[in-house]
Amino acid sequence: MPAPRLRTAFVAFSLALAAAPLGACGDKPTAAPTAPAVATSAADAGGTAALTAAAKKEGVLNAIALPRDWAGYGALIDGFEKKYGIKVRVENPEGSSEDEITALKEHRGAGRAPDVIDVGGSFAQSAARQGLLAPYEVAAYDQIPEEQKDPRARWYNNYGGYVSIGCDAKRVKNCPSTFADLRKPEYKGQVALNGDPTKSGSAFAGVYAAALANGGSFDDIQPGLDFFAELSKNGNFIPVQSTPETIANGRTPISIDWDFLNLGYAEEFRKKGADVDWRTAIPFDGSFAEYYAHGVNKDAPHPAAARLWQEYVFSPEGQNLRLAAYARPVLMEAMKKDGTLDKAAAEKLPTVEGTPTFPTEAQTAKAKETVNRGWTKAVSG
Repeated sequence: MPAPRLRTAFVAFSLALAAAPLGACGDKPTAAPTAPAVATSAADAGGTAALTAAAKKEGVLNAIALPRDWAGYGALIDGFEKKYGIKVRVENPEGSSEDEITALKEHRGAGRAPDVIDVGGSFAQSAARQGLLAPYEVAAYDQIPEEQKDPRARWYNNYGGYVSIGCDAKRVKNCPSTFADLRKPEYKGQVALNGDPTKSGSAFAGVYAAALANGGSFDDIQPGLDFFAELSKNGNFIPVQSTPETIANGRTPISIDWDFLNLGYAEEFRKKGADVDWRTAIPFDGSFAEYYAHGVNKDAPHPAAARLWQEYVFSPEGQNLRLAAYARPVLMEAMKKDGTLDKAAAEKLPTVEGTPTFPTEAQTAKAKETVNRGWTKAVSG
């Protein structure tokens, strides 16, 4: 009997374009440089050197919801501070994508407002529609695939990963590898998500992946809600946000999360000698991947630092720091071609299969509306 066809859904995984080094476009200033607050590129601000000088004068970058153990942010923050002497202040490190958008609105015009955001794709699109983000083209903007950026440069994807199932083999006798496995009675009280899917991009992706594994599609995420309603009813799903702490203390022995997070957690547990044997599986009965988008606050209190940060995270240095943390950089294939990719780090990524496909902005918006409307009812009975 032939093996069943695997349903694979990959969000914006077109990477076969050439990367541009930091400053490649920004070294040619315009005839009349504009202020950083309205500059649409480094060149528009007078060139990379001028933008850097202005950012150093500001001396601070306000960020939000950037845990140091998420997609290499610890190394990125340290690298940016060391390279430019600019202090990175992170508000609410464990916050969600929704928290970031809320902060843009609630702190508008205040010195504590975020200068930049890093959010799931649907949240970036929403922020752009609300007029919260400033147009800004990083040096590598033209090399970012069309489907991974806003045509007005208000947001563009930076890194991504696959939805995966993490499991503590010391507490779970048989670790699950598919969404179908998660229905088994042996996983009662053990399955968690990384947050609330109405607020968290990673949790939202988990519901989308579950939908694809259960007869749904990019146009129909309802089967994903039904799946978690079933897990909640039979007691397998628990409404606890999984974190390294909840994993270490045994509260969330099975976690549906990005592969770069689960793989990173395993490495950290090994380094710390924690009593955790954390393993990661990509469930190919409903494979789904997504990129996280970056954007500059339209009213950023430190507009030059905000734009310089964007240049840094899209530079080969920044992209390789993502890769070192198991996140797939948006310019990965391009960096392979120009020789700037960290090959050793790339070889550590898990092998993936299937034909890349991804939802449109309209499909994502529709799915988000469905989840926002039905999630609480699904998991509360």
